[in-house]
Amino acid sequence: MSAPTETALGLTESRSIGGRILKAVIYLLVLIVFAGPLLALLVGAFGHIKDPTQLSVVPKGFTLDNFRIAFDQGVLKYLLNSFFVVGFGLLLQVAVSVLAGYALARKVFPGMTLALVAILATLMLPEEILALPLSVILSDLPVVHFNLIGTLAGMIVPLGAWGFSILVMTEFMKDVPRELEEAARIDGAGDLRIFAQIILPMCKPALGVIGVFGFTMIWDQYLLPLLVSTDSSSYTLPLALRTLRIDPSVTPGVVMAASLLALLPSVIVFLFFQRSFVSGLSSGALKG
Repeated sequence: MSAPTETALGLTESRSIGGRILKAVIYLLVLIVFAGPLLALLVGAFGHIKDPTQLSVVPKGFTLDNFRIAFDQGVLKYLLNSFFVVGFGLLLQVAVSVLAGYALARKVFPGMTLALVAILATLMLPEEILALPLSVILSDLPVVHFNLIGTLAGMIVPLGAWGFSILVMTEFMKDVPRELEEAARIDGAGDLRIFAQIILPMCKPALGVIGVFGFTMIWDQYLLPLLVSTDSSSYTLPLALRTLRIDPSVTPGVVMAASLLALLPSVIVFLFFQRSFVSGLSSGALKG
């Protein structure tokens, strides 16, 4: 007989029939808890659902009317707004993160510790606390005095700096061997060339991590569009879902179809960047 194996917690895994049945039951319960809502969403989006009490994980017919009605309600416009915001917002966020990470990881300057503390502090503050000062700033942008309320730009600019992405890039860039940087300087390379040709290519796993997390964070934004939007023309899809949900003329099936459209981009982005995402997390774990 083979020796009993130990679990990650140091417990002995049971080889008996009862133990295997119990394990199968636990796995099934976990699957129901996590996959059940997603399956109900999928079935509801393609089903004839007129009443929330009719939601089920068992398909009862197939229809595309829910998506047609959702498009008639302007969901396609809201979807395009979301793609516009997440596209430019993520580009801005990645650019700021890699430049700030390079400065914090490879340079020494007065107030560097204070800057790191300030970045960490932004991660600890709830969005609700930042809502009022953010709305005031966006209504009269310092120096340039632009009013970004009611524009998609008002949803993009605050997303440019995210403490999580900056800290991830900082930690990865700290682990790039300084010998490579010193050798490049001996060859006459400047800071920009070292950053673009040496530091940044070695941080591709980190770019995958901040890309996936950044996309999800921006795509799921609700409070920021709520502060900035003044009419439905600038709604993003998460904000539009609330409007659809409280509309008495919209059936739950239509809401499910719109919710499925809101879910798919995050899933597709994760599958596309899965290798870099997992590699980045693994590298971070090994370094830690």
